[in-house]
Amino acid sequence: MKEKGIAWKLGMFVIIGLALFVLAIYFVGKQKNIFGGTFNLQAQFKSVNGLKVGNNIRFAGIDIGTVSAIELMSDTSVIVEMTIKNDIHKFIKTDAKAGIGSDGLMGDKVLTLYSGNTSLQTIQDNAFVSTRNALEIEDIMRSVKTSVDNAGIITAQLAQFTYKMNNGKGALSKLITDESFSESLKATLANLETSSEEFAKFTIKMNNNKGALSKLMSDEKLGNKIDSTITNLQSGTKGLSENMEAAKKNIFFRGYFKSKKKAEDKKKADEKKKVEERKKKDSLEKKQ
Repeated sequence: MKEKGIAWKLGMFVIIGLALFVLAIYFVGKQKNIFGGTFNLQAQFKSVNGLKVGNNIRFAGIDIGTVSAIELMSDTSVIVEMTIKNDIHKFIKTDAKAGIGSDGLMGDKVLTLYSGNTSLQTIQDNAFVSTRNALEIEDIMRSVKTSVDNAGIITAQLAQFTYKMNNGKGALSKLITDESFSESLKATLANLETSSEEFAKFTIKMNNNKGALSKLMSDEKLGNKIDSTITNLQSGTKGLSENMEAAKKNIFFRGYFKSKKKAEDKKKADEKKKVEERKKKDSLEKKQ
């Protein structure tokens, strides 16, 4: 009985082990698509960014195959071979592209196929697919560092600006901190508002064609009359000047204008003499 119990336990252990082995083969085969038809594609990258054999291939968000091989051709060329389910073949066109990404923020690398937009022809087996440059973590960190540096500069400038605002003597600082300056500015704005209102009233009156200035600006007849009056005044003053010149030469008024001219000349001579005497006096005082 003891030997039969041991044999029964051994048989159960073997059966369970075989079942687990079959299930493992099934799941691995399903993952690698061993039990279904497949086709292959290739892509050439400058860097695979940690992509490994066995990583998933996705198309439209669905796992469609695995990376079957990665071969380094040169320091700037890496060939990636893909094994893809055959029923996906009809959806991948000749203008499809391949790119390398991550499965989540810290997940494994994933090779993603992007559908094209122009071609309607299905890609051939073992054909090369165009690639997209992978986003390097160094590029992200470099961009983040630049953003942090810029933020540091901005905060420093903002701190300097706020310090000047609180302690400076500029107009904007006074506007915020100086009450008297603020009141003066308010009074100025009030005066500007009053002036603008008065100017608005003035322009309304200018346009109502009632006042003399309004008529002068808009009444063509009045403007013609003023032009005629100015012309007549010019003619009158010209005639008056001519009459004065004629009067100076007239025998009756000649003596009057001569005596007047002599008096003016004497006055100018006396003033000139006084100026010269004052200059001499000032020079003597400076010498003493």
